[in-house]
Amino acid sequence: MARNILDEDHIHPAIRATVANANADIVNEVKAAIASNAVVVVGMAQNPFPRKARAALDAAKVPYRYLEYGSYLSGWRRRNALKMWTGWPTLPMIFVKGVLIGGASDLQKLIASGELSRLLQA
Repeated sequence: MARNILDEDHIHPAIRATVANANADIVNEVKAAIASNAVVVVGMAQNPFPRKARAALDAAKVPYRYLEYGSYLSGWRRRNALKMWTGWPTLPMIFVKGVLIGGASDLQKLIASGELSRLLQA
């Protein structure tokens, strides 16, 4: 799968550090959570879809780590760093054993098909 990402040769040297470091702390926090938890849900306040994902995991008795960044009215610039890093345009972002599996509806499909259990046992 090829992702459209602007390569470094097409970023002026004077701004490369800015591009590389813009909100790197939020990306690093999510990476650390992914490294130490089998399931990570990244969401934001007021959005019903992270709540749906957490409710589905609770119902399936799957432990997870939840990280919340801002709301509809705040934190969107910081969340953009996560969207650029993953390529996933919406929240929640759900990771299972370090792999981005999508959002709430994608999680519900994995639970219903039994694939989530298989991924967690692997």
